[in-house]
Amino acid sequence: MKLASVAIAAVFHTAVCAVVKLDSDGTPELEFEDLTVVGQTGAKIHTTFGDDVRGDFKIPLYLKDGLDPESKRQRRAERSRKMKSFTEQPLSNNTAILTNVKDYYYYGYIGVGNPPQKFSVVFDTGSSNVWVPGEACVSDACNEHRQFKNAGSTTFQPSPQKIQIQYGTGFIAGDVGTDTVQVSKSLVLRNQSFAMTSQEDKTFELPRSQFDGLFGLGFTGGAEGNIRSPVDSMVQENVLKSPLFGIKLRRDSLSGNGEITFGSYDTSYTNNLEWIGVYGDIFWATTMEGILYGDEPQNYLYGADKVSAASGVLAVEEKARASRKALLDTGSSLIYGDPFSLAAMSTRIGANPLTGEIPCPVLASLKSFHFVLGGKRFTMQPEEYIFHDPATGICEVQWMPVSDYLWIMGIPFLQTYYTVYDIKDHRIGLARMRQ
Repeated sequence: MKLASVAIAAVFHTAVCAVVKLDSDGTPELEFEDLTVVGQTGAKIHTTFGDDVRGDFKIPLYLKDGLDPESKRQRRAERSRKMKSFTEQPLSNNTAILTNVKDYYYYGYIGVGNPPQKFSVVFDTGSSNVWVPGEACVSDACNEHRQFKNAGSTTFQPSPQKIQIQYGTGFIAGDVGTDTVQVSKSLVLRNQSFAMTSQEDKTFELPRSQFDGLFGLGFTGGAEGNIRSPVDSMVQENVLKSPLFGIKLRRDSLSGNGEITFGSYDTSYTNNLEWIGVYGDIFWATTMEGILYGDEPQNYLYGADKVSAASGVLAVEEKARASRKALLDTGSSLIYGDPFSLAAMSTRIGANPLTGEIPCPVLASLKSFHFVLGGKRFTMQPEEYIFHDPATGICEVQWMPVSDYLWIMGIPFLQTYYTVYDIKDHRIGLARMRQ
């Protein structure tokens, strides 16, 4: 079951609650330690998305659980085989192949140090730091994964700096060091700062997290600890043919994995790319103007009507609601947004706004949703925004409420669109994926 039956208090503006069912073996089907993104006291804060938005936010990275015991066993065995043979697999010239884990997340490999120590990482457009498990870490999550050995690298440079990062789901703490980071055979960052964790919470334990660490693809403005992000390092060290990268995420139902290409992109999509501007210098976010269903005129984006207020004078809270931003996030498993919009969307298509479930027979009669991002319309068809589990016969929407202001266009959306991220010109190109 891809999503557990989750009771969401969608009618509340500032709190989102979840009640999680348990598998037959007593393990949770879905865990979200903290679903609130905006205005959470004590959350790790970076900045705000401009003057129009009142409220803070954490680094996204929303991961969901849900692998059944047999799938968990198979995935662990598969990962073990891959890790044993990885040192014999050379990294490609400028493309990293990404392994798809049940459409929950994708991971690839990097090398850290000299000689390179190999780690599996999520290439995450929703964060900006690089981290891997540290040798001194005693958390279960660290012990279950590869750990970086400082003494094993001739180029490692320690620092007194320590770091803590709170994600949408998950927390890590650790020490900062500098070393060579190899992303592909031809892409090597000589002096990249990264974190070696000394603490990781249960989010990053097996079998939920089969990756060792994270490789943030956001800008330096979104990096914790004032550390230069790797994409900005790539530009500064002039290691890219062109200052951009392209990401292709294929659906698990199509036996597809994914790939990320640095310095270039799949030019077969060139004529179909729609370019939208990036808002700010934190992550790959853009403006969000609306959500439409089929050919209907109603805008399901809550607060969008405030944009055209005749007086032009809005209260602070209304102004923030009218200035929605959407983050394209390869590190988040679903589409996340404000509860009012998502409840209205679910109700319109006949889905239960609390559990997200929808009768499978109605899928054939559903229409497409259109997300207006950066002033342009991007369409998701019913089979792209509804998950159908043939094993259980359950159909569920691919979204969940977590935030008032910041929308997160996660994996379901990014499986629909091939994306190109232009680092220098701060823009994103999107083209509908070909199957």
